Amino acid sequence: MVLSAADTWTRADGSKYPTGYWTEEFVDVHKEFVDAGYKVDISTPGAKKPTADPKSLEVSTLGAEKAVAFAKYLKSLSTTLSNPLELAKINMDDYDAVIVPGGHGPVEDLYKDKDMGKVLFAADKSKKIIGAVCHGQAAFLSAVDSKGNWLFKGRNMTSFSDSEEIEFGTANNAPWLLASTLRKYGANYTCGAKNWGNYVMVDSNLITGQNPASSIPMAKAIIEVLNKKQQL
Repeated sequence: MVLSAADTWTRADGSKYPTGYWTEEFVDVHKEFVDAGYKVDISTPGAKKPTADPKSLEVSTLGAEKAVAFAKYLKSLSTTLSNPLELAKINMDDYDAVIVPGGHGPVEDLYKDKDMGKVLFAADKSKKIIGAVCHGQAAFLSAVDSKGNWLFKGRNMTSFSDSEEIEFGTANNAPWLLASTLRKYGANYTCGAKNWGNYVMVDSNLITGQNPASSIPMAKAIIEVLNKKQQL
């Protein structure tokens, strides 16, 4: 799993918005893989300790039960999260999949991170699973070759929608909107009929989820593919 190393998002007016990775998208996906018997490594740009978006741990966002459970899960991983692997040193030959959770962190750093791009090119070349949820798909924008060709042009995918960004209250001062930008780059982008509902898109080795509610379904879709590969 690749997590953003950003703890703020630079807004269109230059102001800084506290951010990081979205806790639900990290915890739910991580737990699904661990429960399914997979070993999960965590990496960040520069091996910097990732920051959970403070809003993603608030009771007002999650409800009391989830807020407590997520905080407890993060605490159990405190050593791992404090010592992530360096993204530049990741070799996709060692992994079956690469997955990027969201939060606004990826739209600050991963979208332009050259090491992120190299990992994605390596993963796709070997037909390893590439997964992302919500704003994690911003990382896909880093995968542009020396001739300006985007790795995911023409691929079917979803991500946090522009209408969800508007409803969340962060679209107005955003430097750019993710769904619109993915379309501009050449993605075949679709999203669910209703905001905040589960929506997962599977396109061969590319598996994407729209929003926090899509985290577990996306993880389950990836696990299903990986389990089938192991049975072959």
